[in-house]
Amino acid sequence: METVQIPPGSQKRLLDLSRQTLESFVLGTGPLPDAATEDSHLLTTRYGAFVSLHKGSELRGCIGTCFPTRPLYRIVMEMTEAAASQDHRVAPVSADELSAIDIEISVLSPLQLIEDPLSLEVGKHGLHVSNGEKRGVLLPQVATDYGWDMETFLAQTCLKAGLPKQAWRWAETKTMGFTALIIEEKR
Repeated sequence: METVQIPPGSQKRLLDLSRQTLESFVLGTGPLPDAATEDSHLLTTRYGAFVSLHKGSELRGCIGTCFPTRPLYRIVMEMTEAAASQDHRVAPVSADELSAIDIEISVLSPLQLIEDPLSLEVGKHGLHVSNGEKRGVLLPQVATDYGWDMETFLAQTCLKAGLPKQAWRWAETKTMGFTALIIEEKR
């Protein structure tokens, strides 16, 4: 499975764009001008991305896409806005908490169909499980954060998709794996 490689300077630019987008969106100062870039790592349409917003240990939003259709930097900007306002599990981010919000960007490798899901490695691989219209995604760090083994990780991804825990074993369920480059804001 492919490993995402983005140099440190490009990672910093993604974080900067995400921070600028978050502040501009939450403060209502209008959209950022298109962040023109010649950085091929930011222009790639190969990778999906999730943006997670945290206030201390509290999740304040996490939204992303596994299916890239735009350059990576645009996906990160769009997912930052969505994480701040559209994650139905939490209230939208408010202006008074901006300084306490930390950003984490997970850049996802292309999804790969997995024949033996138990062969995946906890903490290294993320999961995308789908059956019909139902689908669920969990990032690699989720299994590590909760101390899950691979079977529990698979079951929890199925539950997130609205499927029974054992649905990953069904022939009609597609289990796909990916790796993620985790880029954390250091403030």
